[in-house]
Amino acid sequence: MGRCLIIGCGGVASVAIHKCVQNSEVFDEICIASRTKSKCDALKAKLDGGKTKISTAKVDADNVDELIALINEFKPDVVLNLALPYQDLTIMDACLATKTNYVDTANYEPLDTAKFEYKWQWAYREKFKEAGITALLGSGFDPGVTGVFSAYALKHHFDEINYIDILDCNGGDHGYPFATNFNPEINIREVSAKGSYWEDGHWVETEPMEIKRVHYFEGVGEKDMYLLHHEEIESLALNIPGIKRIRFFMTFGQSYLTHLKCLENVGMTSIEPIDFEGHKIVPLQFLKAVLPDPASLGPRTVGKTHIGCIFRGKKDGKDKDYYLYNICDHQECYREVGSQAISYTTGVPAMIGAAMIITGKWNKPGVYNIEEFDPDPFMDELNKWGLPWQESFNPTLVD
Repeated sequence: MGRCLIIGCGGVASVAIHKCVQNSEVFDEICIASRTKSKCDALKAKLDGGKTKISTAKVDADNVDELIALINEFKPDVVLNLALPYQDLTIMDACLATKTNYVDTANYEPLDTAKFEYKWQWAYREKFKEAGITALLGSGFDPGVTGVFSAYALKHHFDEINYIDILDCNGGDHGYPFATNFNPEINIREVSAKGSYWEDGHWVETEPMEIKRVHYFEGVGEKDMYLLHHEEIESLALNIPGIKRIRFFMTFGQSYLTHLKCLENVGMTSIEPIDFEGHKIVPLQFLKAVLPDPASLGPRTVGKTHIGCIFRGKKDGKDKDYYLYNICDHQECYREVGSQAISYTTGVPAMIGAAMIITGKWNKPGVYNIEEFDPDPFMDELNKWGLPWQESFNPTLVD
């Protein structure tokens, strides 16, 4: 049915590529492109032989001309960006120049400021509209499925949604004293930044880890969770009518927080370059190099993830509470695609987002966040491709 160029070959990309190959009815042909072509070749060797034709290419995702040349050569129906958030804009530029649809999982973040927001990508709206192509932003889990959940809740259960609490719980144990479940640089930047939530039309900023709640998660148990800033809050605040407050909470164990605090205190999480023996190095990038590679955690991670959205609002003039969530098992994910559940929960929706564009189920020129499309076909695909959702009409609320 269609051709997909996948840029990136890390943990999330590996899951998305496995899923594209499983979904060969939609993905006739894929090209895996990365700065390290040997990684792409290894994945191709593992997955070759099915109905989906796989090719590989070397590309520098920071180089617009290289990207344009590759897109012109492969002629994909959609480019699935699974590189780093710093590279979103160069890939969008290449898609614009070649009039090619675009999908990503995380919003743009400048390399030097650790501040992620949508304004840079939203600035492309008119250009993409004029080019007649679609950019689908944030097709991972959070952002991604959390936005689809919000659109689904609004369409089927509410006249207006007033409160959303997004809860992201990882109950997995990898056995290391300290490691991160996805790119350490992105993860630590996110966690050490100030928190914020949306209330009554404006942002309320908090100190890192200032707001803590204890919550019981089905399949995992009771966990400490902390309020973080997260990108989908920004788009949901605009796109969900009636909203009064949106918060995002993520669980962290005490050992992780203690290690992180110590690393912060000695300057290892800094993104400011320092001079070391005549070289400029960024401490956080050096730390990334000495920590375990998230891709290596799969075989040793046991337990489950539990991610969902608690909605509170009104239906037919009455107050209503509703919870949509997914529980995912680390070891089951590893057995299926060789990755732990953190990569799985992002990689599956990335494939589904690309499939929505290829099949034309989602098709409107411009730049859109995921909650701006009809959620129903995406919700069906979640059940089909390994992320079945569950619902509760009497959830435990977060105070």
